[in-house]
Amino acid sequence: MNVEQLLRLIPEKYLDFLAAETNVDHQVKKLRGSVIFKLILFSMLDSQKVTLRVMETILQSAKFKQFAQCEDIDAKFNSIRDRICNINVEFFKRLFEGIFELYNKELGEENALIKVDSTYVSIAANLVEWSMRNGTSNGPKQLKYSVALKGSLPCSVRIFDESKFLNENLALGELIENGITLKESIVVFDRGLNSRKSFEKFTEKEIRFISRCNPGSYCKVQSVNTIPKKPENSTVTITTDEIGFLKARRQKLTKNKYRLISGVIDKTGEPICFVTNLLDLDAYIIAANYKQRWEIEVFFKFIKQHLNVTHLVSRQKNGIEVMLYMTLIVAILVLAYKKLNHIDSYKIAKLKFEIQLDNLLIKEIVLLCGGNPGKAPHLWNTS
Repeated sequence: MNVEQLLRLIPEKYLDFLAAETNVDHQVKKLRGSVIFKLILFSMLDSQKVTLRVMETILQSAKFKQFAQCEDIDAKFNSIRDRICNINVEFFKRLFEGIFELYNKELGEENALIKVDSTYVSIAANLVEWSMRNGTSNGPKQLKYSVALKGSLPCSVRIFDESKFLNENLALGELIENGITLKESIVVFDRGLNSRKSFEKFTEKEIRFISRCNPGSYCKVQSVNTIPKKPENSTVTITTDEIGFLKARRQKLTKNKYRLISGVIDKTGEPICFVTNLLDLDAYIIAANYKQRWEIEVFFKFIKQHLNVTHLVSRQKNGIEVMLYMTLIVAILVLAYKKLNHIDSYKIAKLKFEIQLDNLLIKEIVLLCGGNPGKAPHLWNTS
């Protein structure tokens, strides 16, 4: 599937509908919500480092005007900054969620595993009013965002700037409990989220999960499962599989039963233990599903290295949310393109996406000027 086909999945009517639903263009004539969306999207694809000055310049380019299908807009960087800082972020949130649904279905990943984790953006303390610090009191402040990755694509995100959310039990618990797409699939997370209270909430809300726990964690055993035959591709050896009640705070036991699966990592000989509320699934499938959690670490590396998510165009929380949602939207486009075209490298996938979009816009401009790009088909072959 080429870039033109991918972008057609986001119809202009959908942008207009969301703009009306969220009232994003109230008393705005120039920098409408759809224009800001397309400006940030185009800037992220066209530039290695997006800044307000870059967006101001791109706004005047012929390729962007063709991409956005908009008339000449004269807007300075400070007007763009103010618009991003004050625009209704609900427009971008709804857009992100809608685009995820479209491409998740296109990839056939409706029932894929969901991996969740958190990462940080640091900034000099004197530039912001956030309260979150992870370390010394005079060190840089940090903004934390927790992301859920369903299959190949990000499906949900939460942004935190309060110190209490340094605790993963709170941050990931908030994301998992309130994620709009989480109940459909199994959720996988690391042992930073280890609160028995959270486990109980997930189980009561019928959220199925797999995580790690410390080897030797206490379980009041009620039954023991037979260890299945080890698959040839497994990298762990399961030794015990027990179902029972976990020890919670103040020595109390959980109300619900959980499963502790212990084993050994074949390569290192280190012990490993999984905890889950899936009581019937094959133990080696549990281990294989947990191993897929590493994909979200690769995703964070991708958006930091290739989408420059650590660079904050705005230091206002509203502007930061807008830019984060836009980063995830661009990530969805590039990752969907990567998977549908069987491209191994993230860097090459983004580059090919950019080139195809560039060629598409040049061809459209040539046609507008009365030319015939069909006379030079070799210029547009980027497969």
